[in-house]
Amino acid sequence: MLKRPIGVFDSGIGGLSVLKALRAELPFEDFVYVADSGHAPYGEREASHVLQRSRLITGHLRAQHQISALVIACNTATAAAIHWLRQEHPGLPIIGVEPALKPAVLQSQTKRIGVMATRGTLASAKFRALLESLAGQADFICQPCDGLADAIEHDDTPKIRALCADYTGAIGQFGINKGQVDTLVLGCTHYPFVRDILANAVGPEVQLIDNGEPVARQTRRMLASLATSDQAGECVLLSTGDPKNLQLAAHRWLKLDIPATALTL
Repeated sequence: MLKRPIGVFDSGIGGLSVLKALRAELPFEDFVYVADSGHAPYGEREASHVLQRSRLITGHLRAQHQISALVIACNTATAAAIHWLRQEHPGLPIIGVEPALKPAVLQSQTKRIGVMATRGTLASAKFRALLESLAGQADFICQPCDGLADAIEHDDTPKIRALCADYTGAIGQFGINKGQVDTLVLGCTHYPFVRDILANAVGPEVQLIDNGEPVARQTRRMLASLATSDQAGECVLLSTGDPKNLQLAAHRWLKLDIPATALTL
């Protein structure tokens, strides 16, 4: 068993984009990653279901792995569950993710910003509050991306390309001229893994923004103590779905050559 690892969970493999940033920021820390693929996609589920799953996973990570902190590497789960989890686990640092609207406002020149996210994230009170806090600072074109996270989960390249084309087309005209969308927020942790496809769809002048690095920096700030070892941290990979999918994704995107284990929860 790893000693006081950081727990990370997502509805599937998308949270590996956050794990990648965490390992770069905290290379000597150990991590336990849970892909709840047996209950994905969260973004198209009821909030009550997402909260129930989030509670079960958090309880498992605390009881079985004695985690030192928890990163909810899923926008939908953050919106549905982080408030309740912080109430129920007051001694545990819990870091969530949210679509990177604030950084997008700072970087956009045209102040027209596209937001790609799951329907669950866009419908959440947490996202609406974030949007309202930025009222008047930019125009946000919010596009629900049904099926895209699931296509990425299953590495279905033809479907990924078709959905990316459809959803970016629905947002409008991209570019750096007045009235054009010059910044695209990737509001689901799955989407950074198809960054190249999205960049090709919107053009080289458009900025694509995700939240992996800010979340990693926030996790470092919130940890009471950091690993003192000079050896690279270890990872444990767990999946409530087919562990082979998680194992292959971790190898493909993080260059991790470790087995993934099935988790019944």
